[in-house]
Formats: sequence, C-alpha cells, structure tokens
Amino acid sequence: MAKLIIVPTPIGNLEDITLRAIRVLREADLILAEDTRTTSVLLRHLGIEKPMRAHHKFNEHAAVGAVADEIAAGRSVALVSDAGTPGISDPGFLLVRTCVERGIEVETLPGPTAFVPALVQSGFPCDRFCFEGFLPQKKGRTKRLAALAAEERTMVFYESPYRVVKCLAQMAELFGSERRVSVSRELTKRFEETVRGTLAEVLEHFRTTEPRGEFVLVVAGRSRADDAEKTDEDGEEHEEA
Repeated sequence: MAKLIIVPTPIGNLEDITLRAIRVLREADLILAEDTRTTSVLLRHLGIEKPMRAHHKFNEHAAVGAVADEIAAGRSVALVSDAGTPGISDPGFLLVRTCVERGIEVETLPGPTAFVPALVQSGFPCDRFCFEGFLPQKKGRTKRLAALAAEERTMVFYESPYRVVKCLAQMAELFGSERRVSVSRELTKRFEETVRGTLAEVLEHFRTTEPRGEFVLVVAGRSRADDAEKTDEDGEEHEEA
C-alpha cells in the first residue's frame, strides 16, 4: 500500500531493531536515509537490498514535494535517520507534515530513541517531562536555558561531546549548582555510562574526564527537586524526634 512509513533504527546496538521494522524495510519500494552510508551498514547487516536516497536537513525542503508525489503515485516509502526515530531531533517533520496536508497515509513504527532510556534510568519523575532536544549552538542558547530555570518538569536535552561541558556550566549558572542531573552517553553501546549528581559534581567529572560519544542530559525540575529535599529533611527530623 502506498504510504510513508517512519522506521526507527538502533541508536547503537543493532539488536534493538524490531521484527516489524525489518519487514517494512524489506517491503518498501524506496528507503529515504539521513546518511545512505550509515543506513547501508544496517541494511547489509540485515541482508536487505533496496533502492535508497539521501533525505537530510540540507535537502529536505526541496525534496518533500517530489517524495509526496511518488507516494501519491503508488509507492511505499520508508524514512529512516542515522539512529533513533526520524523527526526527533532528526529530519522527518517536514515530510510528515507535507504528507498529512496532502491526505497521504503516514504510519509510524515504535522503536528506539535515545531520550527514553536516559529519562527512565535518571531516577527523576517521568510522568511529566519536557523534551528540549539540542540547544542552539550560539545565538539564543542562554536565553533558552534562562527561560527553563523555573521549569517544574524533568527536562531532557541532547548534546554533543564538544559542548557538554559548556552546557553543564551554563546550567549550573542558571539553574543553580545544586540542581540534580543525570548524564547518559553511548546508550546501548559497549561503553554506555550514566553519571548522576549535582550539576557542580557532574560538571567537575566531565572537566577531568574527556567527554566521548553522544550525550543525553536529564535535569530535575526545580520544584520537584526542592520538594524531594524537603521531604527527606522532614523524614530525618521525624526519625530523630
């Protein structure tokens, strides 16, 4: 059936792809890939040979109309990113929106995405959270963080190894050095690691340990962290009494 199918791919461990995703990739008429070289590695691992075309942030504005035309003409198209779920800090939104506006069916498979395991294993509340993705690299970065200083929900950010120390330092300045944070890197891979503590403690860790890999920063919300500290203090006073 002609449709656009969003296919999540592993964020590190190739065993994390679903059986349904494998079937969809085998049956699709065309695979759109953020980087065809990266996706070729996955397809070879799965024993799949399919026509493939690059679809990334540099060409997606110009390409979405033509892709939608192909689907409308009867082709099934699978969209993948380098890792995780397309559209989540990856190309995909523009194509999905175009298809929706034109009445073309869009099917999204469940699957890997980096922020979910990082959030769950942070130890912070997961019932309400806000996903901020990548912060602006330069202009607007401080303003964005300052606006989040009073956020009560758990906050999730993506960051590169080259800016993680700068990011933690800015958060410590704007959120307070005692705000709790959980930093996960290389999720699902051999050297997966999660470092937890205050912003000051985790910042010092990565100042003395070179950051490597892709990072997910999970920061406790302001009021929730304060309430937790107060509960602990009240409990200790009660026990002493």
